[in-house]
Amino acid sequence: MLRKTLFLIAACAMVASVTAGNVQVQVLDKEGRPVPDAVVVVYPSTPAAPVASNATIGQQRMRFVPLVTVVAPGSRVRFTNLDRWDHHIRGTAAVNNVPGAPLGTNFEMRLAGATADATGGEADVVVQEPGAVLLGCHLHGSMRGHLFVTDSAYTLKTDADGIARFDQIPEGAAQLRVWHPEQLVDLPRRALQIGAAPVLESVPLSVVPRRRRS
Repeated sequence: MLRKTLFLIAACAMVASVTAGNVQVQVLDKEGRPVPDAVVVVYPSTPAAPVASNATIGQQRMRFVPLVTVVAPGSRVRFTNLDRWDHHIRGTAAVNNVPGAPLGTNFEMRLAGATADATGGEADVVVQEPGAVLLGCHLHGSMRGHLFVTDSAYTLKTDADGIARFDQIPEGAAQLRVWHPEQLVDLPRRALQIGAAPVLESVPLSVVPRRRRS
């Protein structure tokens, strides 16, 4: 009986290994340079809903940190003011949202500045609808951040080399979507075929995103 059980476990592992593939996507600007902080979403033929989680977005040195945050619907997002001055945060639906999608979560909050003894104000928002949300500050117009609420479990941000690496994507037909806050016209989705061989894709934007100050 034990041998049969071990065989079944091994067989299931073999099936899993041949029914999933790896995908690597590199996002480039229109001049061919890597683009970090782009959101890459894969929609396999066997969809998987993302799992809600908690995330924190800081306000530090007049910036949102991180610049782009990816979460699932139902996630709780905490905004924490680390600056010595107040921020009046707002979140509104981005203009390059998913076509036909709901407007998503709109919110605003005022957060007191930090002191020498404690961080500043904190407030939580629970996001429910998929889509992109533009973050800003009523008091400091230069502040920009982005919250991407995804509808796929296979969602990543690109790294400093503009690359997102996915493991164990279900085999079969899939769609690829790339989102970037400065790509105002949403890029068309690409058709992929996931198999045993790794899938390598390069996606160019039609813009050159501004470099964020250090």
